[in-house]
Amino acid sequence: MLFRNRFLLLLALAALLAFLSLSLQFFHLIPVSAAKNGLSSKSRKRIMPDPATDPPVTDPVYEALLYCNIPSVGERSMEGHAPHHFKLVSVHVFIRHGDRYPLYAIPKTKRPEIDCTLVANRKPYHPKLEAFISHMSKGSGASFESPLNSLPLYPNHQLCEMGELTQTGVVQHLQNGQLLRDIYLKKHKLLSSDWSTDQLYLETTGKSRTLQSGLALLYGFLPDFDWKKIYFRHQPSALFCSGNCYCPVRNQYLEKEQRRQYLLRLKNSQLERTYGEMAKIVDIPTKQLRAANPIDSMLCHFCHNVSFPCTRNGCIDMEHFKVIKTHQIEDERERREKKLYLGYSLLGAHPILNQTIGRMQRAAEGRKEEIFALYSAHDVTLSPVLSALGLTEARFPRFAARLIFELWQDREKPSEHSVRILYNGVDVTFHTSFCQDHQKRSLKPMCPLENLVRFVKRDMFVALGSSSTNYYDACHRERF
Repeated sequence: MLFRNRFLLLLALAALLAFLSLSLQFFHLIPVSAAKNGLSSKSRKRIMPDPATDPPVTDPVYEALLYCNIPSVGERSMEGHAPHHFKLVSVHVFIRHGDRYPLYAIPKTKRPEIDCTLVANRKPYHPKLEAFISHMSKGSGASFESPLNSLPLYPNHQLCEMGELTQTGVVQHLQNGQLLRDIYLKKHKLLSSDWSTDQLYLETTGKSRTLQSGLALLYGFLPDFDWKKIYFRHQPSALFCSGNCYCPVRNQYLEKEQRRQYLLRLKNSQLERTYGEMAKIVDIPTKQLRAANPIDSMLCHFCHNVSFPCTRNGCIDMEHFKVIKTHQIEDERERREKKLYLGYSLLGAHPILNQTIGRMQRAAEGRKEEIFALYSAHDVTLSPVLSALGLTEARFPRFAARLIFELWQDREKPSEHSVRILYNGVDVTFHTSFCQDHQKRSLKPMCPLENLVRFVKRDMFVALGSSSTNYYDACHRERF
């Protein structure tokens, strides 16, 4: 009898462990692909590393897992944290769109079969997903700036189209929006219940994935919003430079940076062998495979736990994936060292940062317009801004990354305003180039607004090593 009871106890324990393992995989907290590829338990728990203080990523599989940004409810957030005598005045949010279908296809292989319709009871799940679908279906007559009014308001293809937002991408931004709602609306009362259209500033590029990501975040932030009060502006440039996009010196920096990337790739013999092996598998020239940007498609397979493609010549596998991801990590390290991308970033990010400080200054003067701004953008939007701010350790923007500028007023000294900058919920204010020394000289927990203004108006040009004192001159001076 004793033996039988022990046996039953062991059997029950084994069943319980198996259930827990399957449940974690099912709920997308630990992807099967991550478990298969030997991630440590510590790595699986640390889905949200500190972008400013954590050591640089060296494990390509772990880095890819971070990039996927798997929706979970355990995300930490430092948004809205301030001493009680500070009042929140305005918030400026920059996001990368959520998880999307690849922009490129690996030639002669079957495309990953991802369903881009939204299904409320399918994983990844969000309690507001069904209500979001219903609300989006009522917005067909929404009046947005052209050509945004011709885009679908939510993904709706049974087989995803190239670049289309997935259900994962929608859930990522519903979560972002709900998180910001809990902090900025419920806790800090940034907007009143009868908020007006002119209190919001909404802008997106002309891609369905950025518009839909912006709408998902906005719905999480302002559930069941009145469509008549929502107006998205169209931004034709991924740099959000509006009428200040012509900048020859910026383009020269970019050309030099692209040349650096090319030379680094040539030096990587393992990478070239890997591309050659993959090209043989799909039976095309190596040059054609590289031009198809295979890592974009492979990341979709990885993030959605879909097997890498196979042909009669063999299979693309995890070792190929690791080599390319390792090279990307090395490229980011060298990019920081060479500083060519920094020159590009200082000029590329200036227009959008200049717009942001303009809104902050108006809010500091007591104006109530545009106190919540949302830019729905791309990795190539956020990356230059992060670099320009001096956040050298910030990782390449993952899907649904968020960068937030908060403006605060000191109630004890109402004329004084301060800023906080947060990246994916982590306070990186004192890691920025314009405020990294402030904490050593002052006991105040934030950065003076004038530091950010001085940085954008003057110090960004000084950092370029030129005598230019304005954006136009910096863009047109003789540099190379």
